[in-house]
Amino acid sequence: MTDTRQARPDASSRATLGKAADENFPVAPFFLPRAWRDDLMAVYGFARLVDDIGDGDLAPGGADARHLGVDPERAEDRLALLDAFETDLHRVFDGTPRHPLLRALQPTVRRCGLAPEPFLGLIAANRQDQLVRRYETYDDLLAYCELSANTVGRLVLGITGTETPERIRRSDEICTALQIVEHLQDVAEDLGRDRIYLPAEDLKRFHVTEGDLARPTAGASVRALIAFEAERARTLLHAGTPLIGSVDGRLRLLLAGFTAGGLAALDAITDAGFDVLSGPPKATKPSLMRQAGAVLLRARKEG
Repeated sequence: MTDTRQARPDASSRATLGKAADENFPVAPFFLPRAWRDDLMAVYGFARLVDDIGDGDLAPGGADARHLGVDPERAEDRLALLDAFETDLHRVFDGTPRHPLLRALQPTVRRCGLAPEPFLGLIAANRQDQLVRRYETYDDLLAYCELSANTVGRLVLGITGTETPERIRRSDEICTALQIVEHLQDVAEDLGRDRIYLPAEDLKRFHVTEGDLARPTAGASVRALIAFEAERARTLLHAGTPLIGSVDGRLRLLLAGFTAGGLAALDAITDAGFDVLSGPPKATKPSLMRQAGAVLLRARKEG
């Protein structure tokens, strides 16, 4: 079979893949083997596209809907698009998918022996986003992160052939933390979509109302809540550090980069005084490099 990763992506697919530059961490950095970079970008293209479907952020023009065979009259129906996307995902495993990003994913799936379940988990998370707008408890949020984030870490381990039960457990800690960090950065944006990923039990504990989250800047109670959630994420990132020490070479650098990206984003949130409402705090390159060095040092000690 021809390696479809070499096919020229269409404009909508290029727009989707281009969003990798906006992530908190490098998705497929230059120091990795070319095969790993291609495979990571193939998985990223899938994950980014399914998130864009769930968030209503697809490239204009309706190309993605056409690729998936969705009637133009239903091109704004996110659940219909997710259903069609899931159908096309199954073709990755037993046929020829229609969407260019799924055709690019097929060689990665076959070469690495990836199972459908993590990909289906990401679709389920985005389907849940259309139906669940609030999370009552932290445990409820963790269950969502199991679908929306932990699956991605497991795919990275699958691509690199390094899965073990312990590594999966540590990867889940890191990925859950990264998802929480993203939620903290995007509180205002998510509220604009009528979604709140801060547990309701925590809002009550810190006497924060939804009206408080809609203000242009964060008051003292909101800042205290964000500081609490940020510390939870930081604790999870540190707990997952043994994963980095358990692998070698360039994979260690990659995983350190993921973790450092989360820590640097938390630094940005802290530097903003935990005011995430006036704009999403973004990690700086110096902070990312500093955290990467600290993560590698800690991993070496714990490995």
